[in-house]
Amino acid sequence: MNSRAFIAAGSIAVMAATSSGPATAREAFGDDVASRTQALALLQTLNADLLSHPSATLTLERWCGDHGLAGEAKIVANRVKGQDKPLPAADRETLAIGPDEPVRYRRVRLSCGSHVLSEADNWYVPSRLTPEMNQILDSTDQPFGKVVQALHFRRQTISADLLWSPLPKGWEMEAPLPASHPGPLAIPHEVLRHRAVLYTEANQPFSLVVETYTADVLAFGKR
Repeated sequence: MNSRAFIAAGSIAVMAATSSGPATAREAFGDDVASRTQALALLQTLNADLLSHPSATLTLERWCGDHGLAGEAKIVANRVKGQDKPLPAADRETLAIGPDEPVRYRRVRLSCGSHVLSEADNWYVPSRLTPEMNQILDSTDQPFGKVVQALHFRRQTISADLLWSPLPKGWEMEAPLPASHPGPLAIPHEVLRHRAVLYTEANQPFSLVVETYTADVLAFGKR
C-alpha cells in the first residue's frame, strides 16, 4: 500500500471512529499530513451528518457530546441584536412569497460550552409560523430549529461548501502533499458553510438559513 492509499485508509478509519461514540480529549492538530487527513475526515463527517438531519442545532448538540467539547452537550443560541439584513429579492422566489410579504431576520451564534460552533443568518416568514413560535423567536434566544420543531419540518440544502481544506485538491492522486511544520495546525475561523431552505409538512417553505461553521467544531477536549 502506497503512502497516499495508507493515508486515505486512515481517513476512513477516523470517520468511522468519530461516528461510533464519545471521544476522549486530544491535543491540537499538528501541522503534518496525518493530522491534516484527520481534520479533513472530521469535517467531511460533520458535513455528512448535517446534510442527513433536518436540524443543525440538534446535530451540533450530538457533535458536541460525542467529541467532548463541553461538560454538558447543550447548544445555546446567542442572538446578535441590532442587525438586519433584508432578504435578497431573488430569495423571495425561493420562499415562494410576494414582494410585500413580511420577512423577519435573525442572526445567532450557536455555542456549546465556551465554543461558538456556528454563526447563522436566518430569514423566516412569520405568517407561516404559529403565534407562539413568533413570540418565542421575538423575545428569547432559543434556537430556531427547536422553536419550530412542532412543524415537523424538512430541510433542503441548496449548497454545502467546504471553506477550508487541510489537504490540497487532488491530494489522493498526485498533487504535492504539504510539508510538515512544528507546532499546531493553523485552522481559519470559517471552515464550512451551508445554505438551506426549511419546509413544513405541507411542503411550504418558511425559512432560508445560511450557516457558517467555525474552527471550534474541531476543538476537541478544549472546554
